[in-house]
Amino acid sequence: MNKRLLLQSFLAASALSFGLAPAHAQTPIRFQLDWRFEGPAALFLLPAAKGYFKAAGLDVSIDAGSGSGGTVTRVASGAYDMGFADLAALMEFHANNPDAPNKPVAVMMVYNNTPASVMALKKSGIAKPGDLTGKKMGAPVFDAGRRAFPIFAKANNIGSVNWTAMDPTLRETMLARGDIDAITGLLNLEARGVKASDIVVLQYPDYGVKLYGNVIIASPKFIKEKPEAVKAFLSAFTKGTKEVLANPAAGIETVKARDGIIDTALETRRLKLAIDTVINSPDARAEGFGAVNPGRLSLMASQVSDAFGTKSRVNPDAVWTSALLPPASELGTVLAKK
Repeated sequence: MNKRLLLQSFLAASALSFGLAPAHAQTPIRFQLDWRFEGPAALFLLPAAKGYFKAAGLDVSIDAGSGSGGTVTRVASGAYDMGFADLAALMEFHANNPDAPNKPVAVMMVYNNTPASVMALKKSGIAKPGDLTGKKMGAPVFDAGRRAFPIFAKANNIGSVNWTAMDPTLRETMLARGDIDAITGLLNLEARGVKASDIVVLQYPDYGVKLYGNVIIASPKFIKEKPEAVKAFLSAFTKGTKEVLANPAAGIETVKARDGIIDTALETRRLKLAIDTVINSPDARAEGFGAVNPGRLSLMASQVSDAFGTKSRVNPDAVWTSALLPPASELGTVLAKK
């Protein structure tokens, strides 16, 4: 061993003997999104790209997902430490797996309103929820809007509809072709040659459905073992979200860096739509970024139990904790006043 290596070994051993961790040591966090690298992924990719997670002592890896249900399952299995998923999917997992040893917990509200909506073409004659009665509707079986449709239907006295299941990539095409009358989702029809002026959008929150949307979830095992890491993640995320909301274009650049083939204009519109409708919404400003209203959470738990036909009733206290949220002084600066 040469003198340099001998000196390095001595210094490392000395640091350990005094209980000092190496300066570069960081807590790894495996994080999975709910879906592909699209506009809203900027909320996570920007703080990663700007080094906010790293500065907080975290080594965060961010992977694309394949639906909220899959993200919840993978965090429950231990394959991921944290994730981004629809709260209804998390509630369903809890209620259908009451004996699961590692049920994920929501630690921060991001989409204060569900992004779910019904989309139709004006030529279909659909202009309001009641017009959906007897129509052909399409969506993947796991789509959040389709799963929650019974709640939307009950709130708006919609009669029976005929569902067609399809791959997510075919949903908009089948609507544009006239194979189905309406779809659930928050997607882009313009790429299929449909003008925005020809589209009817019935957003669930506008028609009496006050479901929460996506939350950041964490494994209870990870929370128990690394609570400070979860807190650090949420703080860095909060800082990044504030910047994305102030400058969506900069956020999209970080998405482009992860997936170079995205349509920048489309994903910018998608991100701005999410900001306006589910992140910086009137409900979010009233309740505060990151937080939930206990009464509203309890109502959603009851609605999901009924609509999804779960094995047991959803316990709202088991799916949510505010104990790891950043202080109000940080959270209160995220949403711009309108």
